[in-house]
Amino acid sequence: MPYRSSLSPGGRIRLARGASPWLLPTMAAAAVTLVKARRSGAWAAAAVPTTALAAGMLWFFRDPERELGEGRVLSPADGVVQSIMPWPDGRTRVAIFMSPLNVHVNRAPVAGTVASVEHIPGGYVPAFDKESENNERVVWRFDSELGDLEMVQIAGAVARRIVPYVPQGCKVEQGDRVGLIRFGSRVDVYLPEGVEPAVEVGQHTTAGVTRLDRD
Repeated sequence: MPYRSSLSPGGRIRLARGASPWLLPTMAAAAVTLVKARRSGAWAAAAVPTTALAAGMLWFFRDPERELGEGRVLSPADGVVQSIMPWPDGRTRVAIFMSPLNVHVNRAPVAGTVASVEHIPGGYVPAFDKESENNERVVWRFDSELGDLEMVQIAGAVARRIVPYVPQGCKVEQGDRVGLIRFGSRVDVYLPEGVEPAVEVGQHTTAGVTRLDRD
């Protein structure tokens, strides 16, 4: 069955799937300390950091609706273009770094069929470090009108879990939500041979909106 996501503008902000293991304990802790804060100054002091942490988690795991951009290949991630590198096989790798302040839900860069979803174990060095190429990752391959397109979700120093939303064989539309990386991390897109990048190093990208390819 195809996996669909609403991209209608002006919709309500939703929370990312896969947030519960982090979000529920912090929300529960905040609720308990706030209730007990009415009876004790010590609990009132404890309520400040727990409430701040819960608010931070809500912000981090936000998953806003987006109005779909135009282009053959759209950015799968919110973040900053970290590097653009030609690859030996003729493709071009566009690496997008996501800080903890970015939305961490990733979207399909193209429409097509998920040809494969492969988890590769690895390390957890900071995602902006060159050695992050050996980090824990999930490699996606999409069978699209442009041919085979590869996207790689890379865990960072804090991100220890990548949560795919859709399985191999699933049909997706461009901009559909396909997965989540918890906390700071990186997403690479390999533009097919002959497809020139439309972004520059240092440019900010928005998942499902920013065009990566040039006509």
